[in-house]
Amino acid sequence: MISKLDNKTTSTLYQTFAGAVQSAGFLGDIELGYADRTVLATDNSIYQLLPEGVFYPRSTGDLSLILTQAARPEFHQVVLSPRGGGTGTNGQSLTTGFMVDTSRYMNRVLEINAEERWARVQAGTVKDYLNELAAKEGLFFAPELSTSNRATVGGMVNTDASGQGSVVYGKTRHHVLELTSVLADGTVWASSAMNDDELNELCLRDDAIGKIHQTVRQAHDDNKHQVDAIFPKLNRNLTGYDLANIRNDNDDFDLNAVLCGSEGTLAMVSEIKVNLLPIPKTSALVLVFYQSFQESLQDAQTLMTAKPGSIETIDSRVLGLAKADIVWESVKEFFPENSGAIDGINFVEFTGDSEDELNDGIARLITELNKQSDIQRCGHQIVMGTANVKKIWAMRKQSVGLLGNMEGDARPIPFVEDVAVPPENLAAFIQQFRALLDKHQLTYGMFGHVDSGVLHVRPAIDMKDPQQAMLVRSISDEVARLAQSHGGVLWGEHGKGVRSEYTPAFFAELYPVLQQIKSVFDPHNQLNPGKIATPANEELLKIDGVQTRGELDSAIEREAFEAFTSGLYCNGNGACFNYNPASAMCPTWKATYDRTQSPKGRSGLVREWLRLQSATGTSIAEEIQNVRQGGLFYNAMDKARNAVDKIRGKEDFSHEVYEALDNCMSCKSCAGQCPIQVNIPDLRSRFFELYHSRYPRPLKHHVAGLLEPMLPALAKVKPVYNFAAGSQLINWFASKTVGLQDLPAITSTSPLNDSCRSGASVATPQLLNSLPEEERQRTVIIVQDAFTSFFETPVLTELVELLVRLGYRPLVTPYQPNGKVLHVYGYLGRFEKVARTNGSELNQLAESGVSLIGIDAAVALTYRDEYREAMGDNAPEVLLLSEWFAREADNIAALNLGLEGDYILLGHCTETTNVPAAPAQWQAFYRACGLTLTYQPTGCCGMAGIYGHETRNQAVSRKVYELSWQEVVEKPENQGRMVATGYSCRSQVKRLSDYRILHPVQMLLQVIKANH
Repeated sequence: MISKLDNKTTSTLYQTFAGAVQSAGFLGDIELGYADRTVLATDNSIYQLLPEGVFYPRSTGDLSLILTQAARPEFHQVVLSPRGGGTGTNGQSLTTGFMVDTSRYMNRVLEINAEERWARVQAGTVKDYLNELAAKEGLFFAPELSTSNRATVGGMVNTDASGQGSVVYGKTRHHVLELTSVLADGTVWASSAMNDDELNELCLRDDAIGKIHQTVRQAHDDNKHQVDAIFPKLNRNLTGYDLANIRNDNDDFDLNAVLCGSEGTLAMVSEIKVNLLPIPKTSALVLVFYQSFQESLQDAQTLMTAKPGSIETIDSRVLGLAKADIVWESVKEFFPENSGAIDGINFVEFTGDSEDELNDGIARLITELNKQSDIQRCGHQIVMGTANVKKIWAMRKQSVGLLGNMEGDARPIPFVEDVAVPPENLAAFIQQFRALLDKHQLTYGMFGHVDSGVLHVRPAIDMKDPQQAMLVRSISDEVARLAQSHGGVLWGEHGKGVRSEYTPAFFAELYPVLQQIKSVFDPHNQLNPGKIATPANEELLKIDGVQTRGELDSAIEREAFEAFTSGLYCNGNGACFNYNPASAMCPTWKATYDRTQSPKGRSGLVREWLRLQSATGTSIAEEIQNVRQGGLFYNAMDKARNAVDKIRGKEDFSHEVYEALDNCMSCKSCAGQCPIQVNIPDLRSRFFELYHSRYPRPLKHHVAGLLEPMLPALAKVKPVYNFAAGSQLINWFASKTVGLQDLPAITSTSPLNDSCRSGASVATPQLLNSLPEEERQRTVIIVQDAFTSFFETPVLTELVELLVRLGYRPLVTPYQPNGKVLHVYGYLGRFEKVARTNGSELNQLAESGVSLIGIDAAVALTYRDEYREAMGDNAPEVLLLSEWFAREADNIAALNLGLEGDYILLGHCTETTNVPAAPAQWQAFYRACGLTLTYQPTGCCGMAGIYGHETRNQAVSRKVYELSWQEVVEKPENQGRMVATGYSCRSQVKRLSDYRILHPVQMLLQVIKANH
């Protein structure tokens, strides 16, 4: 169906075309709304092009229908570009026409034939998802990518993608057995290798299929010498329209050599049949450290003599960024503590089917390392086991995103990042490359595949600055010449895209041949025009002739950019599109497959909204100041008028942005897992504050904002409140009026009194100052939170009892609202007042030197994040329970509790993504008590505080729960062994699985009681 049709923003031609496609029986989605188009206007490149609309086909038939309609004479001006995961670094899929996105619906693995070792998938299938299923048969699809958890197989075909391990496994093309493609006239064609008899028969056909095979065969046969001379003999000879490999090793003709890497300029890939390989049974890495990055490059050829599977490298800048990222927690044990002296690291991988194979490879390498050499190495580290190796490769995969997380306006950007040269020339090439960047006084980070001669170099440029933006042209020209002088190519891995302007010079006399191939496939230049090759009368895109994100961002008021900076540096790396259900990153995206419901999409929408505000002369900084000073009824008359305009349907892009942000769960997984640390909950709060200065708030916001301060009063009338919360009629009424339902029951009239009866005392500065030093060291202060104290009081009281049994003196703070809910809904002025009041009182307690601990991680983390925003360095330090218990683990172990048992930990998504050490800390605590605690990774539970109680969110909340939590919770063998750290998680399990999961401290107390 066509959704959000907007005549004012999509041209008449494309409106008419969309209508024709729909009328012809298109079964997918057609989106023409401004927000839907804006979120697909960027990829991982520097460019931004707003498409006229987006098709989300459901099948090959839908693709054929689109192209059949486009072939009609009245639509020859319509252009189309296919899109998969949207991770391209050179604008490969960006278009000002219609985008065709296969990732929403055409994402199924159709068949896996384990016996013959192949799989058939739809174009929108994510690479890691295919491998997840293939692994059950002991097989895998080999080409490795840093973006493999969101890159689609169709996108890999279009860019002939490859990555780590390509020396052994090659590129995507080497693993494609058959492609089902839709040609420009709507013809569906399955292409695979064929002998000459089959080719001759096809060439006799008087249709598009015949003409294509005739043209490609002649292009190859007539230009063999030029092809041999011009196409580079490189592992990464990514050139597009690959005539050099149109004949395979058996001398069969394979059209897929031309289609792979064609970036959607020749046809639209629908299905792919790929070969699968046996998964190596084990692997190992040898990390070789250097004080000079240049020497790590020079050493690569020596290390290759040990015949490893791959050699990757990173420089000190990437290493430093990794140390500041959550990924470091999983790999720090494999690196020396004094790694600050390291300027380069080579990662040398060995794989095999036995430990002996690995040991033989490692022995060969150690022999090389022990030989006399001019290279100054500073040690090495052997890492055994596939699980450990995967952790390190995960860090290496983060490199692209990590570079984008540098401080300041100048950020490392892709445009010359994948030059490929013969490996023996790499060190010399990089030396000259670095000299070029140093001449321009640019900072940069480097990482890549030294075994195949590809190093990713991303210069840091502020693309908002027109003078700096001009460097893209001068540096690209110089690097292109430099690469060619070293026998290499400008585009060794990430495709051409907008860089296609360099193809005529590179291919020289062969370029007209490529134009002929383009013309026979795409007679009217409708398929992703301007890239790789064009018909003779058309021009290629130019690297400085395409609109960039920086150009648009430069129009945003500086103060506005700074106010929203926590979410505006998204570089499009797409980590938020991670398909894995057990990953917490972004639950609403996983549940909806709507890109407006993703961190990347939401960031892009707010950027565009700020640009539009600046264009009208609106000062965001002044609006923020007015809102903070205006109080509850700020601009009441204007709000009323705007509300009437909204009801009447008056256009305002703010509404589309609001719709995208209103469905955010504020789980903060993006802030923890995004390599750029794009913080959408913070962005959401800031936007809500301004939006609701113009438009009235819904009643649910006011109710939610009053919840924390009202709870003590509601607790006094606990029976009345609980009756109302449990009444179906009142729930129905509340869902229709307030927009909230299934509110939890209050469990205590006075949590503080209950905790005192369990053995705690009230925390006051006077009491703390009176404690002897010895007793103070065994004292800990529990900071109450609304959710635990009033809705799950036993967790608080049983924590108190556990601490007493472990020999500690627990104190409990008098209840004060934390303000988290205020921040979530954008009451930022009120939140700041609450934070300063509460923070000041907690600081008075902290002056005693006694630790403050919070039970619910989502609330406790507010003190180190949102409170720090409000209070700066004066924000109180509140530890997570896991952090405090891990710190006390040795003291607890000394008690020799002698407990036994094996339990399963389900982590809170906010906790595990923002404090990745938390699961290991809980494990250390349980281990100190004699218990085993196995961490079970899961995504978000779908509750996320108040989110799961909002009526409008019920379907998404349930869908998120079903993605990963439900299966784990309802496994019979897990019953009675699971613990969950999040209040929201335990509530969701009770609500949707009718099962009670204990908090880790409750389970431990239960075990202690049973054994003593």
